[in-house]
Amino acid sequence: MDDDPSDLRQPESVAAVLKVFAILQSLADRSETGISELSMRLAMPKATVYRFLQTMKSLGYVRQEADTERYGLTMKMFELGTKALQYPDLVELAKPHMEALSERTGETIHLGTLLDSEIIYVHKIDSRHTLGMYSRVGRRAPLHCTAIGKVLLAWQGPAKRDAILAGAEFKRFRDKTIVEPAAFLAELERTRAQGFGEDREEFDDHIRCLGMPIFDRLGEPVAGMSVSFPTFRYDEAQAPGVISMLHEACKDVSRRLGCVRYPLEADQAVAGR
Repeated sequence: MDDDPSDLRQPESVAAVLKVFAILQSLADRSETGISELSMRLAMPKATVYRFLQTMKSLGYVRQEADTERYGLTMKMFELGTKALQYPDLVELAKPHMEALSERTGETIHLGTLLDSEIIYVHKIDSRHTLGMYSRVGRRAPLHCTAIGKVLLAWQGPAKRDAILAGAEFKRFRDKTIVEPAAFLAELERTRAQGFGEDREEFDDHIRCLGMPIFDRLGEPVAGMSVSFPTFRYDEAQAPGVISMLHEACKDVSRRLGCVRYPLEADQAVAGR
């Protein structure tokens, strides 16, 4: 018998579903993985791993490399994931603006949304330079030290913001990471007051990011768009121009999502009184 004895405590169908998703999650965390490695990582018999992988392969969700016989996820999984977006058109609406930002800045452009108490990148355009920011679509990142995370929280209502922060881990990634909740709340106030979010080498060494929120028809922040620079290419004098481009991009995507009154402009109007 090749199944884990603990599975006897639950229906066989439930145990099978749990195994399938454990394998998928493991492949998502580390692509190009062999059966032996999956077996050890998941404490699952090789025969069980092989059986599920072959089924998922036949359905088109898993691929197997001919030369190494290692397994990875297919684009069919990505297609499935995009359908889980609250706004399925979000990526397509943002793409032209992200491409324009990439063309004008030459830097890495990200689009991210909330996932639990983290952000997840749903689209990315790489820097045209050799040295840029490492990331990938589907990668999670923390809220407290990313420009996208900050803008997604800065414009949230207090109740939802507090619920999200309750599940967040204020982990220190770099010397400049904000790890005190009170200091982070002050950072959110600063973000909202200035109208954009900043990552000042808080997540990755030598990386600066500028980000702005995208809103839905209810005026709720549903995504963030950012530009990431290596510090040696970041020019404070050019930052206002990048912020202006981000503002126009996020305003247009928000409008196409049904946002009639862009909250950033409403904030500026109040501040100008």
